[in-house]
Amino acid sequence: MYAPVVKLALLRTILTLAARLDLELHQIDIKGAYLNGELTNEEHIYMRQPPGYPYPNTTGHVLQLCKTIYGPKQSGRRWYQKLTKICEEVIGLTRCSVDQAVFYHCDGDLILVMAVHVDDCTIAAWPPELMEKLKQKLRTRVEVTDLGELQWLLGIEITRDRDAHTICLLQRLYIEDIVRCYGCHNKCTLSLPMGTNVKLSASHSPKTPEDVASMRNILYREAVGSLMYASLGTCPDITFAVTWLSKFLENPGQPHWEAACNVLHYLYESFYGT
Repeated sequence: MYAPVVKLALLRTILTLAARLDLELHQIDIKGAYLNGELTNEEHIYMRQPPGYPYPNTTGHVLQLCKTIYGPKQSGRRWYQKLTKICEEVIGLTRCSVDQAVFYHCDGDLILVMAVHVDDCTIAAWPPELMEKLKQKLRTRVEVTDLGELQWLLGIEITRDRDAHTICLLQRLYIEDIVRCYGCHNKCTLSLPMGTNVKLSASHSPKTPEDVASMRNILYREAVGSLMYASLGTCPDITFAVTWLSKFLENPGQPHWEAACNVLHYLYESFYGT
């Protein structure tokens, strides 16, 4: 049971189209998205009666859910099915065959594309009236928070220059946070995420109890995972280094950690270096 979310590659494609065609680019949030899903007759989920239940003389009763709530594994899938039904039957959108979290409608000069990431929806549309019609139709079925023009997307800062037809994506704050979290920044300017003379292998993994103890509290796996999101988002130049570092997640040694810190140094210097 899962709900598909839009791929970053397709999100960048939508942003490219919006920049090139000068489309309106907005974002909305669905309030309590998982509370809108509907369970099938074959799904029997029970829960204890919550505090403050309004009906008298029902204390201690066990309730069968008719709709989803946050927690059950079915919730994400059922919410996606409800949203798909709204998009196709109410709004008149078509689900993309390449990415099932993208819905679209194109008719001559009318363009409408909506990319979904659970409860966050990025919408590109032209003319502007089409954007408002979509929001109004969504409000007839779910509660919507209109966030206006797109400025942040999955932790990525969006800067747009409509005159130049450009959209810039930055993860400056994200990179600053992970560098601060793992304490990996210095004053050395690095021109490459991984030096050409760096030769990492399994032979660098801990072999003695002292080596194992020295790596016990180092968050190598978490650091590489954070770098992976940066490489998928806005920093493809670190992809090779992150891929190589990922080979040693199970048993990293000090040389592996130093190489990961170098990638973090490189990202930090790319924004804050002089």
